[in-house]
Amino acid sequence: MKLLLLLALVGLAQGLETRVPLRKMKSLRQRLREQGLLESYLEQHPYNLAAKYFPGIAVEPLENYMDDEYFGTISIGTPPQEFTVVFDTGSSNLWVPSVFCSSPACRNHNRFNPAESSTFLSTNDTLFIAYGTGSMTGVLGYDTVDVAGINVRNQIFGLAETEPGDFFYYTPFDGILGLAFPSIASSGATPVFDNMMVENLVDKNLFSVYLSRDDEGGSFVLFGAIDPYYTTRGISWIPLSAETYWQISMESVSVSGTPVACSSGCQAIVDTGTTLLAVPIRAFRTLMRRLGASSSGEISCEAIRNLPSLIFHINGKEFPVPPRAYVLRSNGYCTLALQGMDAPTEEGELWILGDVFIREYYVIFDRANNKVGLSRLP
Repeated sequence: MKLLLLLALVGLAQGLETRVPLRKMKSLRQRLREQGLLESYLEQHPYNLAAKYFPGIAVEPLENYMDDEYFGTISIGTPPQEFTVVFDTGSSNLWVPSVFCSSPACRNHNRFNPAESSTFLSTNDTLFIAYGTGSMTGVLGYDTVDVAGINVRNQIFGLAETEPGDFFYYTPFDGILGLAFPSIASSGATPVFDNMMVENLVDKNLFSVYLSRDDEGGSFVLFGAIDPYYTTRGISWIPLSAETYWQISMESVSVSGTPVACSSGCQAIVDTGTTLLAVPIRAFRTLMRRLGASSSGEISCEAIRNLPSLIFHINGKEFPVPPRAYVLRSNGYCTLALQGMDAPTEEGELWILGDVFIREYYVIFDRANNKVGLSRLP
């Protein structure tokens, strides 16, 4: 089914602000489960979600790609060539498939053709990005990148030449647009938003994200502004603990007033490129027992009404995630939207606050002050 995505440029009186609408799609996990193929696919394609966050290797959030649901459209080149991308706060590189790639995963996606762009500049630099279950390789080039009307000239990006395996073959998006910090960009490539800031293409050096809870439209990434419609409950500002990913410190995680994890403090990354809540293994097992789920996360759908909220204690405040948010329903099955992983850091355990968390909050990613803003949604 062809993925239809709309782009719109919203000009507001106070300055330059650009809104990229996102479309929520049925995830690969849901499609495989509907066809009775999920268990066999997972057995054949094991992955390590934690690999993304180890320093020293550049990795993208596709270990968990089966649950990626929110996509937007950009264009590259002159005249423009369109691509569907994940706007990913958990990585920093922009890359798309190229006509130089003959992998099956490239052939069934849009591929960039530099020969058809009058503004393309080639380089001799290569790009390698490792995944938990594979890798992509390619070359770096420069061209104009259009993000909903913002034209970023001479933007460096990756042209994929190989995408081994069949992981990317099944994804409904073509590539990735990373929105994390330059410090974790593979091959030292300058991220798209950094160039937006340098070229004064945004009114404020921040962007914000709203992810809808339903299957309808309304989700967006807003560059250069905060939409006051989504901040009526106020904004809680949280300083970053590292300028790599959008990483913050948490004090604890509690259930029904009792701390159940992160009791001595831990780290968390706010990541639009991961759908689930990624939880340290020990905490994952504790939560499975506490919430009455099986070791694989399956739970009785009838039990959901009695489940408590998960409370994340961050910067002295409580940020609840209710059971309607952390339980996935699909064809009569109910599963906790938690994924166990093992990624300890020098600062403590690492949690990934993916779309399950983000759907409950309007999130502001402030590069000017190196803070994350959270505003609870109704």
